[in-house]
Amino acid sequence: MIELKNKKIFITGGAGFIGSTLIGKLIEDNEIIAYDNLDRNTLKSQSFANHKNLTLVQGNVLDRDHIVEAAKGSEIFVHATAIAGIDNTVKSPVRTMTVNMTGTANALEAAHLSGTCQRFLEFSTSEVFGSRAYRVEEIDSTTTGAVGEARWTYAVSKLAGEHLTHAYHREHNLPTVTFRPFNVYGPGQVGEGAISIMIRKALKNEDIYIFGDGSQIRAWCYVDDMVDALMKALTMPKAVGESFNIGNARAVTTIFGLAETICRVLNSKSKIIFRDALSADIELRIPKVDKSRDLLDFQAKVDLEEGLINTAEWIARNMDDLPQMPDMFLSKK
Repeated sequence: MIELKNKKIFITGGAGFIGSTLIGKLIEDNEIIAYDNLDRNTLKSQSFANHKNLTLVQGNVLDRDHIVEAAKGSEIFVHATAIAGIDNTVKSPVRTMTVNMTGTANALEAAHLSGTCQRFLEFSTSEVFGSRAYRVEEIDSTTTGAVGEARWTYAVSKLAGEHLTHAYHREHNLPTVTFRPFNVYGPGQVGEGAISIMIRKALKNEDIYIFGDGSQIRAWCYVDDMVDALMKALTMPKAVGESFNIGNARAVTTIFGLAETICRVLNSKSKIIFRDALSADIELRIPKVDKSRDLLDFQAKVDLEEGLINTAEWIARNMDDLPQMPDMFLSKK
């Protein structure tokens, strides 16, 4: 069992949504190096942004030499850097695949070359299960759609990173763990997450756009639950060499139902507008989480409405500092 105290912890994407939330849990008892290109910076708004135990290194995961140097002496590695979001994937498929594959390779090499790595946690994605994933288990086949369909660029790049992570465990005995998150949301999310965008629109009573017919089904996992699972995976011996589905199989709703719930709990006057689907979509995505329960003693606790309220309170406080939403979510006049 690893005790997360007096450790040197290296987090790629440390200024991002999940990375900065994790830092908040670890900062008092550990030395943290947050490695990030600062395209999105949630860390700057956190109360611990200037903590004495935190070092922010601005860098690019594609710069192998830089990341290897920055990570020297680290004992715990969390690789949370990725290009995500359907808008980014469609607009920049080359960048998506390069950052997600080469960036993961560089992070793994940094951990391997350090000679001090006690745990390396890599983020894959639930999208590796393809368009229909009902109560999928970690051992179920991964499936992606047609070559050339923009939607699957992200999933393929993350699946490649997952295979490489397992390869480092088998060949180099690197103590790796892989997470497959299922629709994480919460305070600090400033990217293209559906909940973040819908809440921002709802708070302003602006039209909320749904792409497709809204019948797509998702299971939503609050970020504090995700970080709880992360902390367990960084400490428990049984986690090494494994992949885990991490999500909340109880917080399930359609995309349309989600928009309705957000409008209701925020007492919003937003109209829900349907638009044509942008690309191939995920019809159904619900995890089976027995493995994370049995090996990590993890079970999501935060229900959807509580999570939505917490997220909306954070967004309302930080609205002026949030980046502009992608064009596809804005009104066309």
